[in-house]
Amino acid sequence: MSGLSETERSGCAKILKLMSEDHLLSLCDTVTNKMIVVESHTEAMETILSFTNTAQELLKRKKVFRELIFKYLVKEGVVMPPNSEKHQLMRRTLELWSSGKTDETRPRPTTEVKAEVAFDPLVLGQQFCHWFFQLLNSHNPSLGQPPQDWGPQHFWPDVKLHLLSRAGSEQMEDFLGAELVSLRLLALTREEHLVLSPNLQPQGLRTLASPHGLVLVAVAGTIHRDKTCLGIFEQIFGLIRSPLENNSWKIKFVNLKIKGQDALGGTDMVAPTLSYNSTELQLLCN
Repeated sequence: MSGLSETERSGCAKILKLMSEDHLLSLCDTVTNKMIVVESHTEAMETILSFTNTAQELLKRKKVFRELIFKYLVKEGVVMPPNSEKHQLMRRTLELWSSGKTDETRPRPTTEVKAEVAFDPLVLGQQFCHWFFQLLNSHNPSLGQPPQDWGPQHFWPDVKLHLLSRAGSEQMEDFLGAELVSLRLLALTREEHLVLSPNLQPQGLRTLASPHGLVLVAVAGTIHRDKTCLGIFEQIFGLIRSPLENNSWKIKFVNLKIKGQDALGGTDMVAPTLSYNSTELQLLCN
């Protein structure tokens, strides 16, 4: 009998669904020592799960490639650096399953989050960042994911984007309007093939709510292309509810600072921290 919990079983099944049929059948032979003959994809999955004692045991199998675990985590809203080793992805997956905060149980963030009588800005910020970066990164062709529903509908019509890039030389860009802002941000992943990995730990995420309904979400993270870490970013979002769209949250402005490795001067790139303090964020609320 399988020793998997319901959460582990569901997660393992999702990873198995990402496998090719040949690899799945081969894994089934390995797990059962060729003692059981299966006749379908579904039967192979059920047999593998039934003969698996622990989640770690399944994740360690050679046929469960690191790419499969990486894709699974992205689908669950967990953004990891693309150059992560398999053991790092395994550890993060097991942490996710032990916490119970999988895609099936986690509240849906962002434009889907409705206004409540009372809400925690930090929780909103965490949910928003999970949603935003998963959505944006899904358009990076190198990740091989189905592109998700990106577009101007997630922004206010008069949204502003301020983009400051320090990579070799300093470049500053400003964009106004939902269409232009959404296209410029989309180009980061779709054309430039970047992956933005936010640091959602306390030192990398800060939120602030104004009495006028504006919520600031400030987040730091690393930027990757393929297996190379290119630098870090700091991004501030201004979010306001839309009363005409069921009080869903929409993006009012975006400030994005990008620093390449040559501009960092030894800064820690594993878990970058925010340089903005509360006073600076408060000024943006005024």
